[in-house]
Amino acid sequence: MTKHEFEVAMTCEGCSGAVTRILNKLGDVKFEIDLEKKLVLIESDREVEDLMATLKKCGKEVKYIGPK
Repeated sequence: MTKHEFEVAMTCEGCSGAVTRILNKLGDVKFEIDLEKKLVLIESDREVEDLMATLKKCGKEVKYIGPK
């Protein structure tokens, strides 16, 4: 599985909680959230576009940083 790094405009625990709930619905991903750095590291075989679309459902700005 490939690891992808995303920057998500999270400002609080509620924001990171929303990202966690959304990613848990995918079921086939492993992820880490660094709220302080506003980073989400996702390990998945899914396409980057699919992961981006999923993360955008939390209503925050999302930027793809690249593979990790």
